[in-house]
Amino acid sequence: MSERIPAGDEKADVRDRLDLRSARWRPLHTRAGSAGPVGPAGSDPGPGVGNHGTATVEFAFLTQGDGATYVALRRAGDPDGTVLVFTPSEWDAFLAGVRDGEFDRPEAL
Repeated sequence: MSERIPAGDEKADVRDRLDLRSARWRPLHTRAGSAGPVGPAGSDPGPGVGNHGTATVEFAFLTQGDGATYVALRRAGDPDGTVLVFTPSEWDAFLAGVRDGEFDRPEAL
């Protein structure tokens, strides 16, 4: 009998094949008011940065045996917790939305 994948976790099999231990996790730094990585540590803090200037989200690029490079996200304070995995097409769609302003905060009234 095959193992059932929990509802909403269609990438469980991909996540299980990725080597998260050897991943190079990097803090997600954002420009104030924007959603998305813009630079290395020392960049202007934004929504992905905690009260003390530390990143609350980390990301890693993971190359799979099929040649695809997946993007993984996790909470910096919980490295053994849930890891979100995005396929190349999902990540490309997310970045296109960021560039198009889909995640910008509404201007103050």
